[in-house]
Amino acid sequence: MIHRILFSLIMSLQLSFLMTAWVTWINLGWSTDFYQQWFHAFLLAWPAAALISLLTAPEIHNLSTVLSHKVSAICK
Repeated sequence: MIHRILFSLIMSLQLSFLMTAWVTWINLGWSTDFYQQWFHAFLLAWPAAALISLLTAPEIHNLSTVLSHKVSAICK
C-alpha cells in the first residue's frame, strides 16, 4: 500500500506541475503574474490529482493490462 501511495503522490506531483504550467501559460501567456498564478493553480490541482490517482490507479492498471494483451494479440 505504501508503494501505491508514493506512486500516486509522485505521479500526481509531476502531472499537476506540468499541466498547471501549460494551462496557465495558455490562459495568461508570459505575464508578470505567471508564476503566482501557476503556483496557485498547482496548489489547488495537486491534492485533487493525488486523490484521483490513489483511488483510480488499480482500475487504470487493470484496464492497461487488458488493453495491452489485446493489442499484443492483434499485432502478432
